[in-house]
Amino acid sequence: MSGASIKERGQGPQAGESDKRRQILEGARQVFMASGFDGASMGEIARAAGVSKGTLYVYFDSKEALFEALTTEEKEGLAEALFRLDEDDPDLCAVLTRLGTSYLAMMARPEHVSLIRMVIGACEKFPRFGQAFFEAGPACGTERLKAYFDSQVAAGRLAPTTDTDLAAKHFLHLCQAGMMTRLLFNVGEAPSEAEIRYRVAEAVRVFYAGYGPPTAG
Repeated sequence: MSGASIKERGQGPQAGESDKRRQILEGARQVFMASGFDGASMGEIARAAGVSKGTLYVYFDSKEALFEALTTEEKEGLAEALFRLDEDDPDLCAVLTRLGTSYLAMMARPEHVSLIRMVIGACEKFPRFGQAFFEAGPACGTERLKAYFDSQVAAGRLAPTTDTDLAAKHFLHLCQAGMMTRLLFNVGEAPSEAEIRYRVAEAVRVFYAGYGPPTAG
């Protein structure tokens, strides 16, 4: 592992450094959200975080390393919070309803939409940003949902022919069904709770119609 990777993971020389690292990441979040990747500077980030530039460089040796750490950790946190699925829960529709509701509420947050825009804007110049963000969030979430669907196929609650990887992607896209595209282009407001409930109910209905066991209905 390279020295830069160690710094990016917050495993530097000080035993109690996690709080300082989090302080730096919070300052970076403020600056990146306000100025974007290209407009942000390490000096501005240090000031926003309340640390010296020397301290900043102890933890992150470049703006690129800091940006990648911030965006991937943000997405990892979302995936961890959202995709905690009990494989033994027999109430498939209830599990999907809870997941879909939390997923849409989280995805529609203005700060999350801004984060996605920021990564999209930077990944043409730095493709690894996009790959790291994708692997930490969408790919991780899909893999966890696939594992849950695998268990439901084994239990006979989903059709035995289900392609569980594709089914996981289908469900998540059924939930947002164009919502993220609209929000990314800054068209209209975030969905209301009533709209989220409706979207998720329809997503569950359509999903189960396509992937439910042969005896369903």
